[in-house]
Amino acid sequence: MIRPVLTEIGIFLIPFAVYALFLAATRSGLFARSSWPVTIVARLALVALALVIAGLIGLAHFSGGGPDSTYIPAHIDNGKFVPGTEK
Repeated sequence: MIRPVLTEIGIFLIPFAVYALFLAATRSGLFARSSWPVTIVARLALVALALVIAGLIGLAHFSGGGPDSTYIPAHIDNGKFVPGTEK
């Protein structure tokens, strides 16, 4: 569960990191308050939210079993652990 959460947090931070790299490349004041106006931060947050939503939709669409699959839970068979599968 922690991996998808960290992935989505990473996806959210991508626009901010790209903007910070842009500021560093143009030799603007990376830590100057004037380089991070509210309008820019709001736009970056909107782009970040759009990326997170797209990531969540992609995760829901492309992960897991198919619609006709049956989940067989993990069990112990002859003293051996058999992990859960989808068939």
